[in-house]
Amino acid sequence: MTLAPFRIEHYFARHEFTAQFLLSSSDAESRSLSELLEFEPDAREQMEALWLGYTEVPGAPTLRKAIAGIYDRIAADHVQVFSSAEECIYVAYRALVSPQDHVIVEAPHYESAAELARATGATVSLWNRHFEDGWAHDLATLRQLVRPNTRLIYIATPSNPLGLLTPRGVLDNVLDTAREKKVVVLCDEVYRELEHDPAKRLPAVCDLYEHGVSIGSMSKSYGLAGLRLGWLTCRNEALLEACRNYKMYTTICSSAPSEFLSALALRNRQILLSRNLEIIRRNLPILKAFFERHSNLFDVVMADASPICFPRLNIKGDVQEFCDRLVAETSVMLLPGTVYDQPRHVRIGFGRANMPTALSKLEHFLSANAHS
Repeated sequence: MTLAPFRIEHYFARHEFTAQFLLSSSDAESRSLSELLEFEPDAREQMEALWLGYTEVPGAPTLRKAIAGIYDRIAADHVQVFSSAEECIYVAYRALVSPQDHVIVEAPHYESAAELARATGATVSLWNRHFEDGWAHDLATLRQLVRPNTRLIYIATPSNPLGLLTPRGVLDNVLDTAREKKVVVLCDEVYRELEHDPAKRLPAVCDLYEHGVSIGSMSKSYGLAGLRLGWLTCRNEALLEACRNYKMYTTICSSAPSEFLSALALRNRQILLSRNLEIIRRNLPILKAFFERHSNLFDVVMADASPICFPRLNIKGDVQEFCDRLVAETSVMLLPGTVYDQPRHVRIGFGRANMPTALSKLEHFLSANAHS
């Protein structure tokens, strides 16, 4: 298996732990272990008494029950726990796709969505969305991409990097297209429950479609990336068992402390979501005003879910060079769109409490370099 360099993660590896301000963070504000343990009266005592042996391959029953509670038609037995959403993507492709298969991947996308599909030896087609069309979905193109050997369609809602929900009519059309040939739909839903207007939340793909696979994570909406825990949910027992069997060749089982803390967090997830939505709603008007002041430089389709958006940066020079200069001179990190094969764009994160300060530093940098 040959994999191309993971450009997103390489860029973060260079700057994430040295830059003072991460203006491209894709996750919401995190919390301390102490704060998490305050959610339930006996949590600290239970944590200290936790047995640090092997855990169950599917995940701890209490955790799977907490995860199932997020969905409408999912039982604990429909949940498979992984070390992260990234492991979910890796295992789903390796377990469900063969070199004789064809995979369709929505784009722009988190890089592993296509690279890991290609690594299986399968043929990969991109279902492209375009900024000039407001990032709209072209359903006619999707239907044209489907082949007799199409095995899987990968989508993400809300989208990384766009921060946009898939319209319900579009999602239904995708599932109808897949249902005709029993194509698996693998849906990255790591930003689910962080819709700016919760009334617009979509049902999960695993609830809507018998061959739908939903991916979730503690990292994004809940802001607990340090727990390194994700999950895959599916009502199709054969698909789920194939993924479970493959996990036995990767991490086998998950970290007991991470499982305990994740179950604790999910039982109290409304506390996490309320605080993170409050930060996003506080930051959004500030970010929109920034874009209005600099409308000559930024064009944006504003996000309606998640803590990220993907504006086009209208400069004469190279966008990645701009981002490199910005972090070197101001210690503010922006993620260049080159890592998404969108070289005129940048990803901006607005889910952190310090975003206004980071944005102010970006604005000073723009003013200082207005001549160029």
